[in-house]
Amino acid sequence: MAAADASQRIVELRQLLQTASYAYYVLDAPQMEDAVYDQLYRELQGLETQHPTLITPDSPTQRVGARPATQFVSVQHHIPLYSLENAFNEGELRAWEERWQRLRPDITSFEYVCELKIDGSALALTYENGLLVRGATRGDGTMGEEITQNVRTIRAIPLRLQGEHPPSRLEVRGEAFLPLDVFQQINQEREQAGEALFANPRNAAAGTLRQLDAQIVARRRLDFFAYTLHLPAREGGEIPDLTSQWSGLERLQSLGFRVNPHRCCCQTLQEVLDYYDRWSTERLNLPYLTDGVVAKLNSLALQAELGFTQKFPRWAIALKYPAEEAPTRVQQITIQVGRTGALTPVAEFQPVHLAGTTVARATLHNSDRIAELDLRIGDTVIVRKAGEIIPEVVRVLYELRPTAAQPETQRYHLPTHCPECGQPVVKPPGEAVTRCFNSSCPAILRGTLVHWASRDALDITGLGEKLVLQLVSQNLVSSVADLYNLTMEQLATLDRMGQRSAQKLVAAIQASKQQPWSRVLYGLGIRHVGSVNAQTLTQAFPSLQQLATAPPAAIAAVYGIGPEIAQSVSEWFCIPANQTLMQRLEAAGLKLASSAEPANLPVIQTGVTGKTFVLTGTLPTLKRDQAKALIQKAGGKVTSSVSAKTNYLVVGEDAGSKLTEAQALGIVQLSESQFLALFPEDDS
Repeated sequence: MAAADASQRIVELRQLLQTASYAYYVLDAPQMEDAVYDQLYRELQGLETQHPTLITPDSPTQRVGARPATQFVSVQHHIPLYSLENAFNEGELRAWEERWQRLRPDITSFEYVCELKIDGSALALTYENGLLVRGATRGDGTMGEEITQNVRTIRAIPLRLQGEHPPSRLEVRGEAFLPLDVFQQINQEREQAGEALFANPRNAAAGTLRQLDAQIVARRRLDFFAYTLHLPAREGGEIPDLTSQWSGLERLQSLGFRVNPHRCCCQTLQEVLDYYDRWSTERLNLPYLTDGVVAKLNSLALQAELGFTQKFPRWAIALKYPAEEAPTRVQQITIQVGRTGALTPVAEFQPVHLAGTTVARATLHNSDRIAELDLRIGDTVIVRKAGEIIPEVVRVLYELRPTAAQPETQRYHLPTHCPECGQPVVKPPGEAVTRCFNSSCPAILRGTLVHWASRDALDITGLGEKLVLQLVSQNLVSSVADLYNLTMEQLATLDRMGQRSAQKLVAAIQASKQQPWSRVLYGLGIRHVGSVNAQTLTQAFPSLQQLATAPPAAIAAVYGIGPEIAQSVSEWFCIPANQTLMQRLEAAGLKLASSAEPANLPVIQTGVTGKTFVLTGTLPTLKRDQAKALIQKAGGKVTSSVSAKTNYLVVGEDAGSKLTEAQALGIVQLSESQFLALFPEDDS
């Protein structure tokens, strides 16, 4: 067939196959027999083989990559993926409504859109000119892993948007999940092959998305529901400005996405509760798992006005269903010592099946919780999974307590000495946790090393708990700095560590020296400093020297930090042993300063402390991260959306819908020069 004829036929075949896929996966109304689809697919495949220059990324034949990926790359989300606040009963749901209504008491007419909360993994999809160009995992909401090759295998995700004139850019959010029948089939195949079974569909979906081989992902037949779209302002194409969450869902479906068919528009909170109650039983008949209901205010304008807290959108909430519960008998209580020295009691009980997994132990948190439960060895207890993830003891069935456990002398008390190092333990005044303060405690060292090597910290592949246990027990490592002196000869003597594995681990340890200053700070395990706080601190203090010498008041002035975290950080850097550690890490070549510190920025004063800024458009000279750093160093806050609490909108070229929203709310708008005038220049 001539190239011109082949080109025309290829276009026809792609349109036919895309229409058939849309009808099958989105509308659930097949228009074509499987045999016919297969015949057309093979014809397209043959023509593309004959004319490889006519192959395009959106062709149905290109869903599965030819070669496995070697690794996943971290990418920054164009728009943050916020998690949802959870409610577990009617009272918490009504309290949420009261909170947002206090911000807009004038709103008397509103609607909620309810959707089933799918138990899967969140994805962020990017389309440019109608073509899928990127798929990423949620990650921490700011950074995720780019898994486009795997996302392309999901049939419910269109490679090309439906419609003639797509927008130049579109962001779509949704949930990838494994249908229950597919999950069961996968586990049957794994059992026959002698492989470990997946615990539940959620874990199986998450693990599947992180497979390096897209062929495996394709075989596992993930599904997808879209629930949000974001369109940059002033875009052309067939998507006009949306006004509601409901119309957004309808638009997603018209673009070729599958949206959950069981959504509902509710006029009152009572209707939301009725929807929740109805699906508490009906969800058990669905072909996929759900763990709650998501309620969102329907008006997008109202969503924009309410904005976000540090963690959650104020205009949405997840009303979770009660976790599955089961009775079991406590056989013993053991103690775990964590990297901060905290002694955590753990109930060991007869194994029970909960929310798709078998559990045999649950944390008891601290001595206060044990006293509150009046828990004793031999008691029958009710166990559930908090958030369907972490097992916990809910209550004790005292009427079933055995005679031997009845006397008061059988009450359980935490040990007075650390079970790991034998040193006395202390329960500080005002705290619920009992701690070991021996910095040489093997348990603290093991926890510190595992934390240092974790994915969000230095991400040292191959350095897991079992290997850390050997390193500590054989006295090869007494601090994280010792890791950088390990040799292949030392590692090769350990169990299950041949020369090749030792070589890989040494290479991974050396590669960790390239991790940024924020990850090093998080990896140190300073109390109260999580990965997000570490990023905030290193933006405000771009070098170790700046942070280590900063007074607590200066650290506390950074938005989102506060006095407790500031005191913890300041005290940590005052300890001589920690100062020695940082000197050793610096000598080892780790990055203890930000590589992209904004240059020639004005010295920060306190003129904008406590103010909330939103940035829009392209500024003449400042990059957005430079402007953000200026604000945060001065104690201000930067948010991604305009709300009634926004103090200033910094406006650059090609400003988007945020400008319109700010004008409607009467928010002060600043040019770059006006913005910089808020920061007096350094007189030194």
